[in-house]
Amino acid sequence: MRYILSFLLVLAFHIGAARAQEPMLLPLHPDPLVAETANGEKRFAIEIADTDEKRARGLMFRQSMSDDHGMLFVFEKSRRLGFWMQNTPMPLDLLFIGEDGKVRAIEEGEPFSTDSIAPPVAAQFVLELKAGTAQKAGIEIGDRLRHPLIDAVASDN
Repeated sequence: MRYILSFLLVLAFHIGAARAQEPMLLPLHPDPLVAETANGEKRFAIEIADTDEKRARGLMFRQSMSDDHGMLFVFEKSRRLGFWMQNTPMPLDLLFIGEDGKVRAIEEGEPFSTDSIAPPVAAQFVLELKAGTAQKAGIEIGDRLRHPLIDAVASDN
């Protein structure tokens, strides 16, 4: 009986560990995120990471993502933020966005890196896109990003 119990505990541990390495797939928000660039508007379908658990998992273990897709990290208040890419196999663009909806920094994320990505700016939102997407879309520092979650904060400021 003890061996069966031990086996079941080990099996449960391995199943839990395997699930922990599965990518978190959040539903797409019904409204697109719109980047207002010098070349016109660019739209992205986004997932929203607005809880500690969702922000901690983010795009970990995600192998691929389309060019018009991203994940928006939403924080309670504007402050200096730091990200890392541990367990993230895709290279990413990280756009740090102020409470006014303007891009304050664009950083590159290297797959599996534990180095901190923490530009010297305050941000309330971070948009993660597939690497190179920001440049292809013409998104630059100072551009305005619109989405109901961002606009609600921007209108308060």
